[in-house]
Amino acid sequence: MEPIHQSMMNNFNSLQHLEITREVHKVIPPPPRTTLAKFKTRLKETFFPDDPLRQFKGQPLKRKWILGAQYIFPILQWGPNYSLKLFKSDIISGLTIASLAIPQGISYAKLANLPPIVGLYSSFVPPLIYAVFGSSKDLAVGPVSIASLLLGSMLREKVSPTKEPLLFLQLAFTSTFIAGVLQASLGILRLGFIIDFLSKATLTGFMAGSAIIVSLQQLKSLLGIVHFTKKMGIIDVFSSVFHNTKEWSWQTILMGFCFLVFLLLARHISMKRPKLFWVSAGAPLVSVILSTLLVFVFKGQNHGISVIGKLEEGLNPLSWNMLRFQKKYLGLVLNTGLVTGIISLTEGIAVGRTFAALRDYQVDGNKEMIAIGTMNMVGSCTSCYITTGAFSRSAVNYNAGAKSAFSNIVMAITVMVTLLFLMPLFRYTPNVVLGSIIVTAVIGLIDVPTAYLIWKIDKFDFLVCLCAFFGVIFISVEDGLSIAVGISIFKILMQITRPKTVIMGNIPGTNIYRNLHHYEEAKVIPGFLILSIEAPINFANTTYLNDRISRYIEDYGFEEGMKKHSDLHFVVLDMTGK
Repeated sequence: MEPIHQSMMNNFNSLQHLEITREVHKVIPPPPRTTLAKFKTRLKETFFPDDPLRQFKGQPLKRKWILGAQYIFPILQWGPNYSLKLFKSDIISGLTIASLAIPQGISYAKLANLPPIVGLYSSFVPPLIYAVFGSSKDLAVGPVSIASLLLGSMLREKVSPTKEPLLFLQLAFTSTFIAGVLQASLGILRLGFIIDFLSKATLTGFMAGSAIIVSLQQLKSLLGIVHFTKKMGIIDVFSSVFHNTKEWSWQTILMGFCFLVFLLLARHISMKRPKLFWVSAGAPLVSVILSTLLVFVFKGQNHGISVIGKLEEGLNPLSWNMLRFQKKYLGLVLNTGLVTGIISLTEGIAVGRTFAALRDYQVDGNKEMIAIGTMNMVGSCTSCYITTGAFSRSAVNYNAGAKSAFSNIVMAITVMVTLLFLMPLFRYTPNVVLGSIIVTAVIGLIDVPTAYLIWKIDKFDFLVCLCAFFGVIFISVEDGLSIAVGISIFKILMQITRPKTVIMGNIPGTNIYRNLHHYEEAKVIPGFLILSIEAPINFANTTYLNDRISRYIEDYGFEEGMKKHSDLHFVVLDMTGK
């Protein structure tokens, strides 16, 4: 009993010392403030934690105008210091990503059930807008696979792209406009935290499921099937594939297999040796050129190989008069714009921050939202559909040595030249090669190592990942995403209303206290129950905490494996909310 008594005396001395310290260093109430002042402070900390107006303090009027213009148009900030050395690097990277953007733009437009030319339009105007408003040096913008899939599948539920192609195109532009308004509004109103509800687990499962759905949709092109299902589910796709075996074309299958192996091999080489990034970057364009020559020379279109056909020449026509907000389709375009806007915004900002971290510079999330939203609003009025920062193009841009957003301008100029003079060359491009390009691009979205890491860290998050994955595959893309987001929000509510509480023990020979279940050397102090509440206390969890602490008190001694029930003298609550 003597050691126990000595331990209790030491703790009593510590408490007495703490009491003396309190008397010496009294905690005084904060200075009185009006309710309006408190509200303004709270509002500022919530929506303006970075205090974007601090750079204007103490500046003359002329300087304030310059800073304001640079804040709205980041190109005015880096443009005056632009040099020939930077220009050379951006020229190389811009031409490199253009070689990838052209075939991908055509492929992703077909994925969205839109005319292939719209994909090229969407690789021309949006990069120019982003170069003016964007803050990332490495982000390469244009159409992306997931947003294209979402746009095409959601609109196709109500409108047929084959029976009503003009209406479908109009609704695609309208959905893009709504997505742009949403994205820009989130940036202006500083509401970017909304996209944080799409957790890493949710996005990992969603992206992997979407990649499989996108790949399965390419079986139509890879096998040469004419009558293919309009549904996205895995069961419907396989049913359609094996019920139409008579439509399979061996010429199409052979060409698709060869180019798919070529593209995957090029991707593998670039992943193993990053310095050879140009191999995977140029492989899609090489595939398009070679396959087009093969079809043209051997008249492949007469042997069951479907081709793109004639594409219109010229730059983007204005499409502001094609935006449709009729009541009949308003719900459809609002829903489509909301989902595609959030997904594309999340992807674009995540990609931008990833490469900014690699180069040790900051990307302003709110500026990025405004930039992406502006380019989609302008794009919808110039025959473009939803665009954002693409990981594959941005990786190529980064590895090619891009120094600024001017690489996007170089890419846009290259696409402009293509639209003006090179469109007839794509007439005999086979659809099977476009399908191979899409499959190769989306394979990288299946991130098994990240899924395994989520499993090791948090089993509940892994459940969210699985729900997103299987929901996308077996139900639908948007429903799978909704289920995963719903479960994530439920988890947040559970963490708020059922905060984790743990028993703390002392590390012998120190004044450090740690979780007994995490540190084997931690020891319980007899007579003391030290609990750590690892979340803020609020009205939603007070009842639960009262019941949980009462149970800890009742179970004291037995729960910690003591031979007999010990007397409890003190309950210490650590409410730092770790």
